[in-house]
Amino acid sequence: MSTPRRPLIAPLRHTVILSAILLGIAAYGAYVQATSHGGKHLVEERGSTLPLYLSLLAAEWGLVRYVVAGGLRRTGTRLRDLLGARWASWKDVVRDIAAALGFWAAWTALAIVAAPVLGPDTAKGIDTLLPRTVPEIAAWVLLSLSAGFCEEVVFRGYLQTQFEALTGSVPLAVIAQAVIFGVSHGYQGLRNVIVITVLGGLYGLLAHWRRSLKPGMIAHAWTDIFSGLLAKRT
Repeated sequence: MSTPRRPLIAPLRHTVILSAILLGIAAYGAYVQATSHGGKHLVEERGSTLPLYLSLLAAEWGLVRYVVAGGLRRTGTRLRDLLGARWASWKDVVRDIAAALGFWAAWTALAIVAAPVLGPDTAKGIDTLLPRTVPEIAAWVLLSLSAGFCEEVVFRGYLQTQFEALTGSVPLAVIAQAVIFGVSHGYQGLRNVIVITVLGGLYGLLAHWRRSLKPGMIAHAWTDIFSGLLAKRT
């Protein structure tokens, strides 16, 4: 006997528009990567990155607002329905942090092993856009925390749940949101799009396994913080 599909968590039109927005961002990022005149870097010269970080913060939270106000509320779905069960005790907190750290360690090891297979990264780097000063580092940490929350809500919370309702298939839902997640990072070049697509799929599996976005949010935020600050020191 077939399992009935979940109801949609937002109108289909809303999902189409959101996907178009994300793919538009992807196309613009790929265009910037292809036409940049920054030599080895996406941007050769730079001043303060604070305006960029603040604009990205606004974009991240703007997407969440669009998901909640424009989509979820139309069906009576609450944001906390996507986040998963609330932490009832410190044991729940420790369990999710342990899952996040285990995920991060496994992903780091996998990335190291896969690097020779993928070959050298020929895309123009974003090193010049990473934080250097104390205010930039503080803003980067805030941006990374916001990205951990917002992107997990948009991709693993909203899109993955909506695609599962549309297709009746968890694997298809995980793959679909991972592809959109990966290509939305088109400004980082094809190699990194492939890597980020795989990462998005693993985040999707983690969310499905834990029935919660919290471990993915922790791992996502920590990965972004760590990668930015590590690159600064190399």
